[in-house]
Amino acid sequence: MKRNADIGLFTSILPDLGALDFLPVFDAFDEGIIISDTHGRILFYNETQAGIDDLRPGKVIGEKVADIYQLNWHDSMIFKCMEANAPIIGRLFFYRTFKGKLANTIHSVFPLHVNEVLVGAICFVKNYNILEKVMTGFSTLSPNAHPELANGTRYQFTDIVGADKSFLHALTMARLAAETHSPVMLFGETGSGKEMFAQSIHNYSSRKDSPFVGINCAAIPDTLLEGLLFGTVKGAFTGAVDKIGLFEQADGGTVFLDEINSMPIALQAKLLRVLQEKKIRRVGASGEVSIAVKIISSVNLPAHKAIRERQLRMDLFYRLAVVYIAIPPLREQPEGIETLARHFIYKNNLALGKQVNGVSEPVMQFFRSYHWPGNVRELEHLIEGAMNTIGPDTTLRISHLPPHLLLDQIRDEDPPLHVLPAERSGKKTDEETDILDIGTASPGIGVRDLREQRQEQERNMIDEALTAAGGNVSETARMLNVSRQLIHYKMRKYGLVRERYRGRARNKRIG
Repeated sequence: MKRNADIGLFTSILPDLGALDFLPVFDAFDEGIIISDTHGRILFYNETQAGIDDLRPGKVIGEKVADIYQLNWHDSMIFKCMEANAPIIGRLFFYRTFKGKLANTIHSVFPLHVNEVLVGAICFVKNYNILEKVMTGFSTLSPNAHPELANGTRYQFTDIVGADKSFLHALTMARLAAETHSPVMLFGETGSGKEMFAQSIHNYSSRKDSPFVGINCAAIPDTLLEGLLFGTVKGAFTGAVDKIGLFEQADGGTVFLDEINSMPIALQAKLLRVLQEKKIRRVGASGEVSIAVKIISSVNLPAHKAIRERQLRMDLFYRLAVVYIAIPPLREQPEGIETLARHFIYKNNLALGKQVNGVSEPVMQFFRSYHWPGNVRELEHLIEGAMNTIGPDTTLRISHLPPHLLLDQIRDEDPPLHVLPAERSGKKTDEETDILDIGTASPGIGVRDLREQRQEQERNMIDEALTAAGGNVSETARMLNVSRQLIHYKMRKYGLVRERYRGRARNKRIG
């Protein structure tokens, strides 16, 4: 046991805990355990933690956390726990040891007190790679859980990540819909995950061992779509050959008709007959072929709007939408954005060999209020792009986001020339309307509350940039992709004095 703990130092710091009686129990734990004093010295390091890190306890005891792991002491979970003097529970954490071993873990850290005085912290570490193999509930965070299944699909319900109540309701509906043969219609904007839902429904159903065949109706020319769906016979038209269609290919399985509102109305009528008769006729054929398939369809705008705009037949809608599932857009999932961000960070840590632990609060504020026109797909690609350029940093900051993303949010009703009469030109320029706007308010937030919220977020963003730039206005403007004139104006507006930031540069780590 001595090699796993500095006994003298341990008892001098934690004399009242009866700690020595606990050490054999801690050493037998199936979770990693690290105990540190307030200076970051490691007092105890059990065998399970040694296995996670591929290190010998004798090399670790008495050393500082920042010397054993490739991270700044202030970025460690142990320091953050002691700084807040509060527990940190179930935090996903990626780190690398001084020998280069990358670990994917879940940390729970608790402050230790003697006579109400903080004396250290105890950290419990779960090996994430092992955990996800034994707990199916965590397999949602596995980036390559199913590269490709035998039926040609890639996704199951355990691959779908979400935490928002409305999203989880849609997920529950999808699981229930998988248990029947009834048609399912999915409504979701581009990038919201309709394909993942469709494949997951198939793989959760009794048809999972049969084919899953999907087609994006918007991507196929109208003249070819009928032949692809129903098949052709030789001589039906110039160049036609005997070829079965997607419905025959999927017999016994599932057909996914993505963006069915892009299908020609005339072809929708033929599809309606297939649903009624459960038979298809190849283009140019005289006979019919019986089929047994489950049909999952999707629309990328509300069904009532698609019907009103004559993109979708009403009678076909009633046939296809026996179960109608609305997948909420990302902007309506405030509770799920943080979970998704952590998931994509984890995924890209593995793919890119990075050690990013999370995003800064200004970035998370931006994520929660951004309108996300590309939904989950946009968030995924945004984080991947940022992590490609993050360098050695372990926190995703505003400066790592693409400038055009911030520029898209830059609009304000309070242009700088209204306050700077000497610079008035009588005409607003693009620069004059620039503002680091963070988006729109949630339902129920008044105009005054919204304005105050936006201004607070804007001030924090500029403050972060000025700190990173050491008070250099030109550099701050470059980071935020706005004009120097605007930065000067905003500094006056928010009472930000340049002298306060000089000498405080943080190597451009803002946000």
